[in-house]
Parts: sequence; structure tokens; C-alpha cells
Amino acid sequence: MTTLTTVTVVGASLAGLHAARGLRSLGYDGRLVVVGEERHRPYDRPPLSKEFLTGDGDPGEGPGRLALTDPEEEAELDAEWLLGVRAEALDTAAGEIRLTGGRALRTDGVVIATGATPRTLRLPRLDGVHTLRTLDDATRLRAALRAGTARVVVIGAGFIGAEVASSCAALGLDVTVVEAAPLPLVPQLGEEMARVCAGLHARGGAALLCGTGVEGLRGSGRVTGVELTDGRVLPADVVVVGVGVRPVTGWLEGSGLALEDGVRCDEGCVTALPNVVAVGDVARLAQPGTARTVRAEHWTSGMLQGAVAARNLLAGSTVEPFEALPYFWSDQYGARIQYAGRRAPGDTVRIVDGDPADGGGFLAVYERGGISTAALGVDRPRPFMRLRRELARAPQPAGR
Repeated sequence: MTTLTTVTVVGASLAGLHAARGLRSLGYDGRLVVVGEERHRPYDRPPLSKEFLTGDGDPGEGPGRLALTDPEEEAELDAEWLLGVRAEALDTAAGEIRLTGGRALRTDGVVIATGATPRTLRLPRLDGVHTLRTLDDATRLRAALRAGTARVVVIGAGFIGAEVASSCAALGLDVTVVEAAPLPLVPQLGEEMARVCAGLHARGGAALLCGTGVEGLRGSGRVTGVELTDGRVLPADVVVVGVGVRPVTGWLEGSGLALEDGVRCDEGCVTALPNVVAVGDVARLAQPGTARTVRAEHWTSGMLQGAVAARNLLAGSTVEPFEALPYFWSDQYGARIQYAGRRAPGDTVRIVDGDPADGGGFLAVYERGGISTAALGVDRPRPFMRLRRELARAPQPAGR
């Protein structure tokens, strides 16, 4: 085990918190610093697009509905919290992180957990246009949806866009979702299953327009409409842009770390420098046995990578790879979508329970050469979890 006097976790996020927990659970008793650009302690992000928008989710800190820590755990963690502070540069030669205001923080080990930020479109800056990533974003959007809003246009039908649209429909608002691709979620689910899940929008009372992009916005000061590339104009009181995210790596330029749509790591979350690891949405991990690297934007990956990264950071090298099976879920229009595994183009789909055609729940398995590679469930939580466990234990096709 290497001797680390100070370890700094940059990013007060789910992944950053679990890395900090991992360090303490493995016996690290040195100085632990957590730097967070937001003013909040770590909180749970998945509810922001769902029950937080539709209910009375507690936006406060402490033991609120979104908080990931409580005072007792924070005392046990014994970390220094630098919140509302942004990391601006990493000087690996000097062993320093430069923070806003010119402060330099000396550190022996670094956990990069800065996550991702929403991608934007080249649109005019108008009131009523929102993105959703942070608690503050969600608080502003929730207020806008309760301020006499009648018509909402969601740009992007990925998971965040679909969940926001679902929440707006539950609030009784007129919702239209605009997706530039012919179908949403094809890269994740494949065309056949993406078509099935796209049908949830109609079932939930939202309009889904695919195969058309956004040309611009209408309004003077405040948005009043969305112009589509096919010439249509959609009236809008609120617009939510959900066209994906990009990893927050700008502060690492010039650090010597390999940056390629994320921070490049080996299979154990370790960068080219053994005293620097990366976790969560910002980490791009090598896949054992392949030339591929993967950046996983999922809650489960962010949570589980923390312990692996902590062990390898303390060891000074990769002694444990991150091997957890990819898993994500999404709640849309009263349905729970769950997916696990590593589907690839060309994998076939077999329905093992239910019938997608009747609009109800079902369980599907993706296969290659007779071997199961992934599973998709809609409103089948128990059989899906059994299948997920089986997938985790089963050998995967070569070259995955």
C-alpha cells in the first residue's frame, strides 16, 4: 500500500462519495478532502427528472429525501468539504489542484469524479429554456412547471428527456418530445426494442416526433415556440433540452492525463499516473481483452467504481479490475424499464415473458451465438433481477 498523506476527491457526487467511503473502509486514515462545484452535499440525481418534478422532493441538505449522507456518516467519513468551489487545473508535477480564487491544494492522491454537464444546442438564450442535471436545475424547472405552464417541448428522447416528458404528462401538461433520430434509444436497446419503448410516450399522453431536428426558437425575451427543421412550429411555454452530456474534463487540460471524451483509465479506474484515478460519468475505462474503452453514464457504475478505484489508488497500481455488468433503469409513464448487459449490433432478441405487442410488461433477452449478452425488462422487476444475476455469472462471447 502506498503512503498517501492527502487524498482529494474532486466532485461531491455519487461516485466521489463512494470513492471516499471506499478509502475509509479500506483503512485510509490520512487527510481526505472533497471538492464540489455545487453548494450541496452529495445527493441522488435519478429522482430529479421524476418524483422531484412531480412531488414535493426536499431540495435541502441533511437527511432530506435526496441526500446521500447524514450527519453521523459525515462525522465517520471525517472529510474536509470544500463546496461551491471549482477545480480549475491539476498540476501533477507539483502535486497541486488549483481552485477558484487562486488557492492551491497540495495532494498526494486524486480521485476525479467531476461527472458530466449537459450538451447544448446553438439556440438563443431565452427565459423558459432549461437543461436538467443538477439539483438547482431541477428546482428552477419545477418552479417553471408550476407557474401556469401549459405547453412543454422536450428536445431529445433519451432517458432524461423521456423521464422529464413523463413527469410533465403526469402534471397534466401538454407535452411534445422532439427526437432527431428515426427512433430514440436505438444505440442502447436496438431498433426492435427501441420501437416498443417509444410507444410508451403515446401510452402516457405525450406526442413523440422523430426524424426531425430543431432549427431555432421563437420568442422575445421568453420562449414561445420551437421551430423544427421540417418547417413546423411547436408552441411552447417551457423548453427542456436533453440531448446528452459531455464529461467535465476542461480543468484537466495540460495535466498530462489522456483525455478522450472522458479521462482514459485502465480496467481498474487508474489513469497513466497511479496516484490519480477517475470514477463515474467522467471515467473512460479500458475493457479487458479488447481494444475498446467505455464511459458509462449510469448510477450503478458510478456507485460501484468508487470502491474499486479506492483500492487501486491505495495499492499504487491496479490490483482489482472493475468488472460489474452494466445496468440501468428508467421510470417512464408509470412503467419501469430495466436493462443489464452488453448488447452489440447484430444480437438477436428473444421475448421470454409477456408480450410487447399488448402494451403490457415483458422480459426480453439479447443473444449472440446462443449465448445471452443482455436483458431488457419492462415492468418485470423480479424475473429481470434473476436474469441479471445469471448474466453476471455467465461467460460472455469472445471479443466483448
